Amino acid sequence: MPDPTLAHLANHVLAWTFFLSVAFGALMHRTQFCAMGSVADIVNFGDWTRMRMWMLAIATALIGTNVLGALGYIDIGQSIYASGPILWLSALVGGLAFGFGMVLASGCGSKTLVRLGAGSLKALVVFTMLSIGAFATMRGILAAPRVYGLDRIALQVVGSQDLPSLLARHTAVAVATWRVLLGGGGGLALGAWSLSSAEARTPRHILGGVGIGALVVALWWVSGHLGFLAEDPETLQSVYAASAGNHMESFTFIAPLANSLLWLLMYSDASEVLNIGIVSVFGVILGSAAHALATRRFRWEGLAGLEDTANHLAGGLLMGVGGVTAMGCTIGQGISGVSTLSPTSWIALASILAGGVAGVRFQAWRLHRSG
Repeated sequence: MPDPTLAHLANHVLAWTFFLSVAFGALMHRTQFCAMGSVADIVNFGDWTRMRMWMLAIATALIGTNVLGALGYIDIGQSIYASGPILWLSALVGGLAFGFGMVLASGCGSKTLVRLGAGSLKALVVFTMLSIGAFATMRGILAAPRVYGLDRIALQVVGSQDLPSLLARHTAVAVATWRVLLGGGGGLALGAWSLSSAEARTPRHILGGVGIGALVVALWWVSGHLGFLAEDPETLQSVYAASAGNHMESFTFIAPLANSLLWLLMYSDASEVLNIGIVSVFGVILGSAAHALATRRFRWEGLAGLEDTANHLAGGLLMGVGGVTAMGCTIGQGISGVSTLSPTSWIALASILAGGVAGVRFQAWRLHRSG
Protein backbone atom coordinates (compact mmCIF):
# COMPACT_ATOMS: atom_id res chain seq x y z
CA MET A 1 0.00 0.00 0.00
CA PRO A 2 1.17 3.55 -0.69
CA ASP A 3 2.70 5.28 2.28
CA PRO A 4 0.01 7.57 3.81
CA THR A 5 2.55 10.28 4.54
CA LEU A 6 3.70 10.37 0.92
CA ALA A 7 0.10 10.27 -0.34
CA HIS A 8 -0.82 13.20 1.91
CA LEU A 9 2.23 15.13 0.72
CA ALA A 10 1.33 14.44 -2.93
CA ASN A 11 -2.19 15.75 -2.38
CA HIS A 12 -0.76 18.87 -0.75
CA VAL A 13 1.56 19.42 -3.73
CA LEU A 14 -1.27 18.90 -6.24
CA ALA A 15 -3.51 21.36 -4.39
CA TRP A 16 -0.83 24.05 -4.54
CA THR A 17 -0.10 23.19 -8.18
CA PHE A 18 -3.76 23.62 -9.07
CA PHE A 19 -3.94 27.00 -7.31
CA LEU A 20 -0.80 28.29 -9.04
CA SER A 21 -1.97 26.96 -12.42
CA VAL A 22 -5.34 28.68 -12.18
CA ALA A 23 -3.47 31.91 -11.47
CA PHE A 24 -1.14 31.17 -14.40
CA GLY A 25 -4.04 30.73 -16.83
CA ALA A 26 -5.90 33.80 -15.61
CA LEU A 27 -2.74 35.91 -15.74
CA MET A 28 -1.86 34.81 -19.28
CA HIS A 29 -5.37 35.67 -20.43
CA ARG A 30 -5.39 38.98 -18.55
CA THR A 31 -2.04 40.20 -19.91
CA GLN A 32 -2.17 38.54 -23.37
CA PHE A 33 1.16 36.90 -22.61
CA CYS A 34 2.11 35.12 -25.83
CA ALA A 35 5.49 33.94 -27.08
CA MET A 36 4.31 33.43 -30.65
CA GLY A 37 2.68 36.85 -30.69
CA SER A 38 5.88 38.49 -29.46
CA VAL A 39 7.85 36.96 -32.34
CA ALA A 40 5.18 37.97 -34.87
CA ASP A 41 5.13 41.54 -33.50
CA ILE A 42 8.88 41.88 -34.07
CA VAL A 43 8.94 40.36 -37.55
CA ASN A 44 5.80 42.10 -38.84
CA PHE A 45 5.90 45.47 -37.05
CA GLY A 46 9.30 45.82 -35.37
CA ASP A 47 7.49 45.97 -32.01
CA TRP A 48 9.46 44.45 -29.12
CA THR A 49 6.94 45.22 -26.36
CA ARG A 50 5.55 41.72 -25.88
CA MET A 51 9.02 40.20 -26.27
CA ARG A 52 10.16 42.42 -23.41
CA MET A 53 7.33 40.96 -21.31
CA TRP A 54 8.57 37.44 -22.06
CA MET A 55 12.16 38.46 -21.24
CA LEU A 56 10.95 40.03 -17.98
CA ALA A 57 9.37 36.69 -17.08
CA ILE A 58 12.68 34.96 -17.81
CA ALA A 59 14.55 37.54 -15.72
CA THR A 60 12.18 37.06 -12.78
CA ALA A 61 12.46 33.26 -13.02
CA LEU A 62 16.25 33.45 -13.30
CA ILE A 63 16.58 35.51 -10.14
CA GLY A 64 14.03 33.61 -8.08
CA THR A 65 15.09 30.10 -9.08
CA ASN A 66 18.78 30.69 -8.52
CA VAL A 67 18.24 32.46 -5.20
CA LEU A 68 16.25 29.42 -4.04
CA GLY A 69 19.06 27.19 -5.29
CA ALA A 70 21.81 29.25 -3.70
CA LEU A 71 20.02 29.24 -0.34
CA GLY A 72 19.55 25.46 -0.52
CA TYR A 73 15.75 25.44 -0.67
CA ILE A 74 15.78 23.48 -3.96
CA ASP A 75 18.33 21.30 -5.74
CA ILE A 76 18.37 22.63 -9.30
CA GLY A 77 20.46 19.67 -10.41
CA GLN A 78 17.41 17.46 -9.79
CA SER A 79 15.40 19.08 -12.58
CA ILE A 80 15.24 17.38 -15.99
CA TYR A 81 16.87 20.43 -17.56
CA ALA A 82 20.02 20.40 -15.42
CA SER A 83 20.59 16.64 -15.31
CA GLY A 84 22.06 14.38 -17.96
CA PRO A 85 24.06 15.29 -21.07
CA ILE A 86 23.76 18.53 -23.03
CA LEU A 87 21.39 17.49 -25.82
CA TRP A 88 22.35 20.31 -28.14
CA LEU A 89 21.21 18.70 -31.42
CA SER A 90 17.85 17.59 -30.01
CA ALA A 91 17.29 21.07 -28.60
CA LEU A 92 18.23 22.63 -31.93
CA VAL A 93 16.08 20.40 -34.17
CA GLY A 94 13.17 20.15 -31.74
CA GLY A 95 13.17 23.87 -31.04
CA LEU A 96 13.02 24.74 -34.74
CA ALA A 97 10.09 22.36 -35.29
CA PHE A 98 8.26 23.66 -32.23
CA GLY A 99 8.79 27.32 -33.12
CA PHE A 100 7.56 26.84 -36.68
CA GLY A 101 4.60 24.80 -35.45
CA MET A 102 3.47 27.33 -32.88
CA VAL A 103 3.05 29.93 -35.63
CA LEU A 104 0.90 27.59 -37.73
CA ALA A 105 -1.13 26.69 -34.63
CA SER A 106 -1.68 30.32 -33.55
CA GLY A 107 0.17 29.86 -30.28
CA CYS A 108 2.38 27.61 -28.16
CA GLY A 109 1.26 24.89 -25.76
CA SER A 110 0.36 27.22 -22.89
CA LYS A 111 -1.41 29.64 -25.23
CA THR A 112 -3.38 26.68 -26.61
CA LEU A 113 -4.71 25.97 -23.12
CA VAL A 114 -5.54 29.63 -22.54
CA ARG A 115 -7.37 29.87 -25.86
CA LEU A 116 -9.21 26.63 -25.12
CA GLY A 117 -10.39 28.02 -21.81
CA ALA A 118 -11.61 31.15 -23.57
CA GLY A 119 -13.74 29.16 -26.04
CA SER A 120 -11.48 28.33 -28.98
CA LEU A 121 -12.33 25.06 -30.71
CA LYS A 122 -9.23 25.64 -32.83
CA ALA A 123 -7.24 25.18 -29.65
CA LEU A 124 -9.00 21.87 -29.00
CA VAL A 125 -7.76 20.64 -32.39
CA VAL A 126 -4.24 21.81 -31.57
CA PHE A 127 -4.42 20.20 -28.11
CA THR A 128 -5.33 16.86 -29.68
CA MET A 129 -2.70 16.97 -32.41
CA LEU A 130 0.00 18.19 -30.03
CA SER A 131 -0.78 15.27 -27.71
CA ILE A 132 -0.61 12.77 -30.58
CA GLY A 133 2.70 14.17 -31.77
CA ALA A 134 4.09 14.16 -28.24
CA PHE A 135 2.99 10.54 -27.64
CA ALA A 136 4.51 9.42 -30.92
CA THR A 137 7.81 11.03 -29.97
CA MET A 138 7.86 9.93 -26.33
CA ARG A 139 6.76 6.31 -26.73
CA GLY A 140 5.66 5.70 -30.31
CA ILE A 141 7.02 5.53 -33.82
CA LEU A 142 9.29 8.57 -33.45
CA ALA A 143 10.74 7.58 -30.07
CA ALA A 144 13.52 5.38 -31.48
CA PRO A 145 14.85 8.02 -33.94
CA ARG A 146 14.85 10.54 -31.12
CA VAL A 147 16.50 8.37 -28.46
CA TYR A 148 18.95 6.46 -30.68
CA GLY A 149 19.52 9.25 -33.19
CA LEU A 150 19.34 12.87 -32.07
CA ASP A 151 19.83 12.26 -28.34
CA ARG A 152 23.02 10.27 -28.97
CA ILE A 153 24.70 13.36 -30.43
CA ALA A 154 25.31 15.18 -27.18
CA LEU A 155 27.98 16.55 -24.87
CA GLN A 156 28.45 14.14 -21.98
CA VAL A 157 28.74 15.84 -18.60
CA VAL A 158 29.66 14.38 -15.21
CA GLY A 159 27.12 15.62 -12.69
CA SER A 160 24.72 18.48 -13.24
CA GLN A 161 24.97 20.28 -16.57
CA ASP A 162 23.76 23.73 -15.42
CA LEU A 163 26.34 26.49 -15.86
CA PRO A 164 26.95 27.19 -12.13
CA SER A 165 27.72 23.51 -11.51
CA LEU A 166 29.95 23.29 -14.59
CA LEU A 167 31.88 26.42 -13.61
CA ALA A 168 32.21 25.37 -9.97
CA ARG A 169 33.88 22.12 -11.03
CA HIS A 170 36.56 24.05 -12.91
CA THR A 171 37.07 27.01 -10.56
CA ALA A 172 37.52 27.67 -6.87
CA VAL A 173 34.16 29.47 -6.73
CA ALA A 174 31.23 27.66 -5.08
CA VAL A 175 28.07 26.67 -6.97
CA ALA A 176 25.93 28.97 -4.80
CA THR A 177 28.13 31.94 -5.67
CA TRP A 178 27.88 31.20 -9.38
CA ARG A 179 24.09 30.99 -9.02
CA VAL A 180 23.99 34.45 -7.51
CA LEU A 181 26.38 35.87 -10.10
CA LEU A 182 24.85 34.28 -13.20
CA GLY A 183 21.23 33.88 -12.15
CA GLY A 184 20.87 36.99 -10.04
CA GLY A 185 23.18 39.23 -12.05
CA GLY A 186 21.99 37.96 -15.43
CA GLY A 187 18.38 38.26 -14.36
CA LEU A 188 18.84 41.84 -13.19
CA ALA A 189 20.54 42.80 -16.45
CA LEU A 190 17.83 41.15 -18.55
CA GLY A 191 15.13 42.72 -16.41
CA ALA A 192 16.69 46.16 -16.81
CA TRP A 193 16.70 45.73 -20.59
CA SER A 194 13.11 44.50 -20.53
CA LEU A 195 11.97 47.63 -18.71
CA SER A 196 14.16 50.07 -20.62
CA SER A 197 11.32 50.87 -23.02
CA ALA A 198 8.44 53.05 -21.81
CA GLU A 199 5.94 50.85 -23.68
CA ALA A 200 7.05 47.86 -21.60
CA ARG A 201 6.64 49.66 -18.25
CA THR A 202 2.85 49.61 -18.30
CA PRO A 203 1.09 47.80 -15.43
CA ARG A 204 -0.13 45.06 -17.79
CA HIS A 205 3.33 44.26 -19.14
CA ILE A 206 4.99 44.35 -15.72
CA LEU A 207 2.23 42.17 -14.26
CA GLY A 208 2.56 39.67 -17.09
CA GLY A 209 6.34 39.44 -16.98
CA VAL A 210 6.91 39.46 -13.22
CA GLY A 211 3.76 37.43 -12.53
CA ILE A 212 4.48 34.58 -14.96
CA GLY A 213 8.12 34.40 -13.86
CA ALA A 214 7.15 34.40 -10.18
CA LEU A 215 4.64 31.58 -10.72
CA VAL A 216 7.38 29.48 -12.34
CA VAL A 217 9.57 30.07 -9.28
CA ALA A 218 6.66 29.27 -6.94
CA LEU A 219 6.06 25.90 -8.61
CA TRP A 220 9.78 25.11 -8.39
CA TRP A 221 9.46 25.69 -4.64
CA VAL A 222 6.29 23.60 -4.34
CA SER A 223 7.78 20.67 -6.24
CA GLY A 224 11.42 20.95 -5.16
CA HIS A 225 11.01 21.95 -1.51
CA LEU A 226 7.48 21.40 -0.26
CA GLY A 227 7.11 18.13 -2.19
CA PHE A 228 10.58 16.74 -1.48
CA LEU A 229 10.84 13.73 0.82
CA ALA A 230 14.42 12.86 1.71
CA GLU A 231 13.59 9.22 2.39
CA ASP A 232 10.54 7.33 1.18
CA PRO A 233 9.70 4.77 3.92
CA GLU A 234 9.08 2.11 1.26
CA THR A 235 12.10 2.59 -1.01
CA LEU A 236 14.43 4.42 1.42
CA GLN A 237 15.24 6.79 -1.46
CA SER A 238 14.50 10.46 -1.96
CA VAL A 239 11.29 11.28 -3.79
CA TYR A 240 9.56 14.28 -5.30
CA ALA A 241 5.88 13.88 -4.52
CA ALA A 242 3.40 13.97 -7.43
CA SER A 243 6.21 14.24 -9.98
CA ALA A 244 5.87 12.36 -13.26
CA GLY A 245 9.50 11.20 -13.25
CA ASN A 246 10.76 11.82 -9.70
CA HIS A 247 12.28 15.16 -10.69
CA MET A 248 11.74 18.63 -9.39
CA GLU A 249 9.24 20.29 -11.78
CA SER A 250 7.84 23.62 -12.84
CA PHE A 251 5.49 24.70 -15.61
CA THR A 252 5.84 23.03 -19.00
CA PHE A 253 3.17 22.26 -21.58
CA ILE A 254 4.12 19.44 -23.93
CA ALA A 255 4.27 16.06 -22.18
CA PRO A 256 1.67 17.22 -19.62
CA LEU A 257 -0.87 17.82 -22.42
CA ALA A 258 -0.32 14.32 -23.76
CA ASN A 259 -0.47 12.82 -20.27
CA SER A 260 -3.66 14.76 -19.54
CA LEU A 261 -5.32 13.26 -22.60
CA LEU A 262 -4.14 9.80 -21.57
CA TRP A 263 -5.47 10.33 -18.03
CA LEU A 264 -8.89 11.26 -19.41
CA LEU A 265 -8.94 8.25 -21.73
CA MET A 266 -7.61 5.78 -19.14
CA TYR A 267 -9.26 7.21 -16.03
CA SER A 268 -10.33 3.82 -14.66
CA ASP A 269 -6.77 2.46 -14.93
CA ALA A 270 -5.29 2.64 -11.43
CA SER A 271 -1.80 3.19 -12.88
CA GLU A 272 -2.86 6.52 -14.39
CA VAL A 273 -2.69 8.97 -11.51
CA LEU A 274 -2.70 12.73 -11.28
CA ASN A 275 0.65 14.48 -11.23
CA ILE A 276 1.93 18.04 -11.30
CA GLY A 277 1.87 18.29 -15.10
CA ILE A 278 -1.68 16.99 -15.52
CA VAL A 279 -3.08 19.18 -12.77
CA SER A 280 -1.33 22.23 -14.22
CA VAL A 281 -3.02 21.65 -17.60
CA PHE A 282 -6.51 21.58 -16.08
CA GLY A 283 -5.68 24.53 -13.83
CA VAL A 284 -4.54 26.76 -16.70
CA ILE A 285 -7.68 25.98 -18.71
CA LEU A 286 -9.90 26.76 -15.72
CA GLY A 287 -8.03 29.95 -14.88
CA SER A 288 -8.32 31.23 -18.43
CA ALA A 289 -12.02 30.29 -18.60
CA ALA A 290 -12.76 32.00 -15.29
CA HIS A 291 -11.06 35.22 -16.36
CA ALA A 292 -12.63 35.15 -19.83
CA LEU A 293 -16.11 34.70 -18.35
CA ALA A 294 -15.54 37.33 -15.65
CA THR A 295 -14.40 39.92 -18.21
CA ARG A 296 -16.97 38.87 -20.84
CA ARG A 297 -14.22 37.90 -23.24
CA PHE A 298 -15.32 34.28 -23.60
CA ARG A 299 -16.01 33.64 -27.30
CA TRP A 300 -16.66 30.44 -29.21
CA GLU A 301 -14.20 30.24 -32.10
CA GLY A 302 -14.13 27.65 -34.88
CA LEU A 303 -11.87 26.82 -37.78
CA ALA A 304 -12.21 29.20 -40.75
CA GLY A 305 -11.82 26.68 -43.57
CA LEU A 306 -9.62 24.03 -45.14
CA GLU A 307 -6.36 25.99 -44.99
CA ASP A 308 -6.96 27.09 -41.41
CA THR A 309 -7.72 23.50 -40.42
CA ALA A 310 -4.57 22.20 -42.13
CA ASN A 311 -2.43 24.85 -40.43
CA HIS A 312 -3.70 23.98 -36.97
CA LEU A 313 -3.41 20.23 -37.53
CA ALA A 314 0.16 20.54 -38.80
CA GLY A 315 1.12 23.14 -36.21
CA GLY A 316 -0.11 21.03 -33.31
CA LEU A 317 1.70 17.96 -34.61
CA LEU A 318 4.95 19.87 -35.08
CA MET A 319 4.73 21.30 -31.58
CA GLY A 320 4.19 17.86 -30.07
CA VAL A 321 7.10 16.29 -31.94
CA GLY A 322 9.39 19.28 -31.56
CA GLY A 323 8.50 19.93 -27.94
CA VAL A 324 9.31 16.40 -26.79
CA THR A 325 12.52 16.39 -28.85
CA ALA A 326 13.61 19.72 -27.36
CA MET A 327 12.33 18.69 -23.89
CA GLY A 328 10.02 21.66 -23.58
CA CYS A 329 8.15 24.61 -25.02
CA THR A 330 8.25 28.38 -24.75
CA ILE A 331 7.39 28.01 -21.06
CA GLY A 332 9.02 24.65 -20.29
CA GLN A 333 12.37 25.42 -21.88
CA GLY A 334 11.86 29.14 -22.51
CA ILE A 335 11.27 30.10 -18.86
CA SER A 336 11.42 27.10 -16.49
CA GLY A 337 14.39 25.52 -18.28
CA VAL A 338 16.50 28.62 -18.80
CA SER A 339 15.93 29.61 -15.16
CA THR A 340 18.09 26.58 -14.22
CA LEU A 341 20.89 27.98 -16.42
CA SER A 342 21.00 24.76 -18.43
CA PRO A 343 22.89 25.13 -21.74
CA THR A 344 20.39 22.77 -23.39
CA SER A 345 17.54 25.08 -22.42
CA TRP A 346 19.22 28.18 -23.81
CA ILE A 347 19.90 26.39 -27.09
CA ALA A 348 16.26 25.28 -27.21
CA LEU A 349 15.05 28.82 -26.53
CA ALA A 350 17.19 30.29 -29.31
CA SER A 351 16.03 27.55 -31.68
CA ILE A 352 12.36 28.10 -30.82
CA LEU A 353 12.77 31.80 -31.57
CA ALA A 354 14.46 31.00 -34.89
CA GLY A 355 11.69 28.55 -35.79
CA GLY A 356 9.08 31.15 -34.89
CA VAL A 357 10.72 33.76 -37.12
CA ALA A 358 10.83 31.24 -39.97
CA GLY A 359 7.16 30.43 -39.42
CA VAL A 360 6.07 34.06 -39.50
CA ARG A 361 8.09 34.71 -42.66
CA PHE A 362 6.63 31.57 -44.24
CA GLN A 363 3.10 32.76 -43.55
CA ALA A 364 3.90 36.19 -44.97
CA TRP A 365 5.35 34.57 -48.09
CA ARG A 366 2.26 32.44 -48.56
CA LEU A 367 0.00 35.43 -48.11
CA HIS A 368 1.99 37.44 -50.63
CA ARG A 369 1.98 34.56 -53.09
CA SER A 370 -1.79 34.03 -52.84
CA GLY A 371 -2.46 37.76 -53.10
